[in-house]
Amino acid sequence: MDIIEVTAVKKLRHIQRSRGQHWVGDGFPVRTLFGYSSLGAELSPFLLFDYAGPMVFPPTDKRLGVGEHPHRGFETVTIVYSGEVEHRDSSGGGGGIGPGDVQWMTAASGLVHEEMHSRGFAKRGGMFEMVQLWVNLPAKDKMSLPRYQNIMNRQIPVVDLPGGQGVARVIAGTFGEVAGPARTFTPINVWDLRLTGGREIRLPVPDGHTTLLAVLKGSVRLEGEHGLETLESAEVGLFHREGDHVRLEGSRDATVMLLSGAPIDEPIVGSGPFVMNSAEEIRQAIMDYQRGRMGRIPIAEEA
Repeated sequence: MDIIEVTAVKKLRHIQRSRGQHWVGDGFPVRTLFGYSSLGAELSPFLLFDYAGPMVFPPTDKRLGVGEHPHRGFETVTIVYSGEVEHRDSSGGGGGIGPGDVQWMTAASGLVHEEMHSRGFAKRGGMFEMVQLWVNLPAKDKMSLPRYQNIMNRQIPVVDLPGGQGVARVIAGTFGEVAGPARTFTPINVWDLRLTGGREIRLPVPDGHTTLLAVLKGSVRLEGEHGLETLESAEVGLFHREGDHVRLEGSRDATVMLLSGAPIDEPIVGSGPFVMNSAEEIRQAIMDYQRGRMGRIPIAEEA
């Protein structure tokens, strides 16, 4: 397809490098590539980006993952590259996702959920790799009803980049005339890109959008304020908001995610699994969870 005409490049502002790995439950070996606690409003509307794996899990009969926990005030977006994940929540949402699939969970007013390796994958074992993105909600939507979008790989349109530069899976937002299937509360683009090494590409991104490029595999070179800079695996580039495109070159074949979104110009106050606009709202979220107002996950049939 033809890329839209672009005029002003967004310059790289900051490179965020992950600082080691930690476990979330017993199923997710995570590197946090960025988080709002350190970068705050500069990331808006995005809050956090966790990269789990890649890691080979041996076969097991145990249930691996993270058990019941609450969320309020934002959305979680889980994208699987290898392995399988099962999700259940107190609003009735749930399902299983495998390679290429996405689950987009809107916690909003609050729910309790669990995320586990699928039983089939646990018994087989194998390579596990996924990412989870947290997306903030504007104040007017933070107390809306929870919802769950299970987006299968076959539902996600794939765009061939010109000149053999690679492909883009459009999960949310638009790429040229192609629209992704995810429903969002604010203007957001989530593109899953496979880039061919040694090729230059210009990706159109709205002027004024917060824009981040997360490298999962391979490496890319980006236009910085003082020339080209290199992003390696598990690193994120944050761009200035001015400009209508990102220019990059794949040093090696690379798997990257491009995120862009209209900033939400509101206070960000978070505590653990809750992200609201004030400390009082956080206290209320904790109280509501403790009093059972976010519901409970139905007992599994196997139990």
